[in-house]
Amino acid sequence: MRIALAADHAAVDLKTMLADWLRDQGHDVLDLGTNGPDRVDYPDFGYRLAEAVASGRAERGVALCGSGIGISMAVNRHPACRCALVSEPYSAALAREHNDANVIAMGARLIGPDMAVACLKSFLSGQFGEGRHTGRVAKLNAPSFERTSA
Repeated sequence: MRIALAADHAAVDLKTMLADWLRDQGHDVLDLGTNGPDRVDYPDFGYRLAEAVASGRAERGVALCGSGIGISMAVNRHPACRCALVSEPYSAALAREHNDANVIAMGARLIGPDMAVACLKSFLSGQFGEGRHTGRVAKLNAPSFERTSA
């Protein structure tokens, strides 16, 4: 599987470690930066990642910043991306099963390397459950703010 990774300066070390782990597992890695400690803006890297996944250059994505919050917001601006902020393997599995997430986000200041790998393993091995979730994901893909449900 081809997996794109992007990070801001706060998550460079975690990105490098995860990229190495992914390569060791036989995945093709698309590293979208950043690659050093100089301060950068996480939206720029979130948008790069979103474009790579939306265009098909990568099948899945991993978005990293200090908390994971900002970069997940940036990725989710693209209508073809469903990015879930995760902090443990169960939420990563549910992101795939219930939401057909194609990107996960993690916070380098909040998650350790072993837990990040566990989340990534769970995310990559998960499958979309379809069924009752299909209609909900369709609504995520084509939002209508006039819809209401009581």
